[in-house]
Amino acid sequence: MSATNELAAAGQSIWVDNITREMLDDGVIQNFVDEFSVTGLTSNPSIFDKAISKSSSYDAQIKELAGQGIVQEEAFFRLAIDDLRRAADIFKPIHDATGGLDGWVSLEVSPVLADDAVNTIKAAVTLHKQAERENLFIKIPGTPAGLVAIEETIASGVPVNVTLLFSAEQYLAAADAYTKGLERRLAAGQDLNIVSVASLFISRWDVAVAKTVPATMKDKLGLAVGQDSYCAYRNFIASERVQNLIAQGAPIQRLLFASTGTKDPDASDTLYVQGLAAPDTVNTMPDSTLKAFHDHGTFSGVLDANGEDSVEVFAGITDAGVDLDALADQLQQEGKASFVSAWDELLESIESKAK
Repeated sequence: MSATNELAAAGQSIWVDNITREMLDDGVIQNFVDEFSVTGLTSNPSIFDKAISKSSSYDAQIKELAGQGIVQEEAFFRLAIDDLRRAADIFKPIHDATGGLDGWVSLEVSPVLADDAVNTIKAAVTLHKQAERENLFIKIPGTPAGLVAIEETIASGVPVNVTLLFSAEQYLAAADAYTKGLERRLAAGQDLNIVSVASLFISRWDVAVAKTVPATMKDKLGLAVGQDSYCAYRNFIASERVQNLIAQGAPIQRLLFASTGTKDPDASDTLYVQGLAAPDTVNTMPDSTLKAFHDHGTFSGVLDANGEDSVEVFAGITDAGVDLDALADQLQQEGKASFVSAWDELLESIESKAK
């Protein structure tokens, strides 16, 4: 049995964090499903920027859309939705077989709306309706404005992938927003089967402190944040508040480990896969990381949910002068800015190809 098969058998869903039209045309994504135990897919502005700017596969459609007066943002969503519909159809049998737990793809609202709750809500509803696929998440960042939008979007019945979370505290805020949305639906007598995941970014922690912490602490912070958040997740879903909703038919908002490609060339290329194996969660990984884990990764058991290891790491990092709470906020702001930058470059690429 391959390492990916073992990981899936342990109860963690494996999703791939990439999509290109070539991956769809060449059967790569279908092969990931068939051979690598992949059960879902995520995307973001950076992924689509690379896919569209570095490929000619989108050129003809961009020119056709431009001829209809459809450019930039509207053109992008037409391109992305076409790809994600195809991906959603690949994963639809998994979605059906798991009762909606798995088999999801994700489309992000414009990152320039990260601080605009009202327009995020409008965009989420519009994009989900436009996509016409029940197994498509709308990604909304877990910023203060995003939390408002998440509650309202869940209350309106749109499935959400909460993105740009960097700590247990940020995860809990997102979980609270999701739960409030479900509680509103319960009070209104509406269906509670509105699925969501909460995406915790891992590798950027270790990049951020690489030049600050001692060698003994190198590449340990991301895993510690993952364990700490997993502990918070297990406690939250075991709470009376959540269990009451589950008893009424609500699903669990699963914790999703994102940004799990190793950035340190001296570290294992499967560091954040092997170290974050945990049942009832998702790990969405770049296709290069997925292939590495399938090829030479090792499944060595599941993550301990007691959080003791993370406490020790946090103490060592704090002793090195790092303010973890401040860094979590900084990483969220930097992530938001990074997605806006990729978004701007993406729209420029589409405009250039249209001309």
